[in-house]
Amino acid sequence: MIQKKETALITGASSGLGLEYAKIFAREGYDLVVVARNEGKLYALKNELEQAYGCTVHVCAQDLSVIDAAQEVFDFTLEQGVSVDVLVNNAGFGDFGDFATCDWAKQFNMVQVNIVAMMQLTELFVGPMIARGHGRILNMSSLASFSAGPKMSVYYASKEYVRCFSEAIADELKGTGVTVTALCPGPTSTGFEKAAAMKGSRMFAFKPATAADVAEAGYDALMKGKVLRYYGAFTNLANIGARLVPRSVSRSFARWING
Repeated sequence: MIQKKETALITGASSGLGLEYAKIFAREGYDLVVVARNEGKLYALKNELEQAYGCTVHVCAQDLSVIDAAQEVFDFTLEQGVSVDVLVNNAGFGDFGDFATCDWAKQFNMVQVNIVAMMQLTELFVGPMIARGHGRILNMSSLASFSAGPKMSVYYASKEYVRCFSEAIADELKGTGVTVTALCPGPTSTGFEKAAAMKGSRMFAFKPATAADVAEAGYDALMKGKVLRYYGAFTNLANIGARLVPRSVSRSFARWING
């Protein structure tokens, strides 16, 4: 339990991993800013967590696929007088199918959420963290970051961006009191596969990890200041394999497992 009441901002907090992160941070004594599109779900979460843990939960309903929504989130914290000590860039989604026949709007929105909003939120909140001499940032990458991903080209590329970006700025921030952690889990039960229309994919053929377990691993890595955290035996094996085999092999494997 922390001694000082700090605040964690969590994107994608209405379901899946974001919901589990919100529960963990509330349990550990943090106040929260919860961000997602579904305002009703956020208020239900606010009521649940405030009653269970006595924390303060600020609701910020924003669609991060909208350009400059991240600025709206930052402005909201200023209006509420909230200093964000922990930023959890959890919001993200995927899509399944050939890029040549994809829904362009969905690919564009994916880049906005998975990359642009994550990057802009980091840029907006890291400055005040540096000025205060402390802060933590958790960015959600993925097993997908290890390889190109036929049938999910934009999603895989976005998660590699998250991992590389996180590693780079973690190094830049050494000595500032601010840490950056990238979590790379494998398949996780969050509803991701349904949203990405992955019916028939082999990705979820084996028992996926629970969102609660992955979120606990992410929280632990964040608190320890780790730059990278691979979660799950399959993810660790894939990381080793991606370093040892030709990229043509890893691409073929990704295509097979994506279905």
